[in-house]
Amino acid sequence: MSATALPAGSTIGILGGGQLGRMIAVAAAQLGYHCHIYTPEKDSVAAEVAAKFTCAGWHDKAALAGFAAACDVVTYEFENVPVAPLAVFVGGQLAPGVAALEVAQDRFREKRFVEQLGGTTAPYAPIDHESEIEAALLKVGIPGILKTRRDGYDGKGQWKVASPADALGLRMPESGLVYEGLVHFVCEFSVILVRARNGEVRFWDSAHNTHENGILAHSVLPAPAIVAEQVGEARAMAARVAEALGYVGVMTAEFFATRGGPVLNELAPRVHNSGHWTIEGAVTSQFENHVRAICGLPLGDTASTADRIVMDNLIGEGSLDIARHLADPKARLHLYGKAEARAGRKMGHITRVG
Repeated sequence: MSATALPAGSTIGILGGGQLGRMIAVAAAQLGYHCHIYTPEKDSVAAEVAAKFTCAGWHDKAALAGFAAACDVVTYEFENVPVAPLAVFVGGQLAPGVAALEVAQDRFREKRFVEQLGGTTAPYAPIDHESEIEAALLKVGIPGILKTRRDGYDGKGQWKVASPADALGLRMPESGLVYEGLVHFVCEFSVILVRARNGEVRFWDSAHNTHENGILAHSVLPAPAIVAEQVGEARAMAARVAEALGYVGVMTAEFFATRGGPVLNELAPRVHNSGHWTIEGAVTSQFENHVRAICGLPLGDTASTADRIVMDNLIGEGSLDIARHLADPKARLHLYGKAEARAGRKMGHITRVG
């Protein structure tokens, strides 16, 4: 892909068909671009707002080749896209590139990568075989959390360990596990940045994130004072990661604010749930700036538009009651088009600004 900006009317390919792809496609349409969704799932909320839809497997070479030929630039909306088939995208067509996926898809590799760049993570130990679990618990200490090295999200693939007995009987996944020591933190926050093709980096304000059952429930601005004290160091760390990866687009780094400084929890090479408030609460949303970055356009202003902003996720049953949500005149409602509400399923979000 050339360094020049893509003209209006060009096609952006999106790997993945969920709500993040849906919001990217909406932002792209406002800038005059068409979107083409590629996902193995027949029911795609992103495809509902896109110009084209290819439903095919990640390892379908012919379908991926046709998709690549039909798109001017390609991005992804989640980090568990298999890497090997992405070799079909050449010349910078894929943004962000595969390096970000290779790091973010493996929790052990991610932590080691961050440490090599001078960042701080929770204490950890990799586990490749059941016989290594006891040694990992002894090295890191108890309590802690056992996590799958790959494919975990929203609290899935994680088990709390309060005693050695809690680690017995777990089925060892083929990709292995990582055991992490518990981090004593004051609060959680995100650093969300956008990096352009020319290397320019901009940051949004960091929200205070609250999780329930491993799922983000609320993001609130302004964050507590400890976040303001540590956000500079956290931003510097996130920027080093983006530069080392040659990153293009929006990237998220989730941090624990601790008494000893920011501790990186995990990376997300994509737009992020904790940045949904930027649609109404920032001059330029994370979704629009992602489109701007991958298409070679100038980045937009990331400044917040109010002193107080609250984003609440709508999760599970009862979250589709539109009239109840909109009874609050300040509520800005976003439903994702999912027909079935299940426990733990993100159905939408509400943002209140000011």
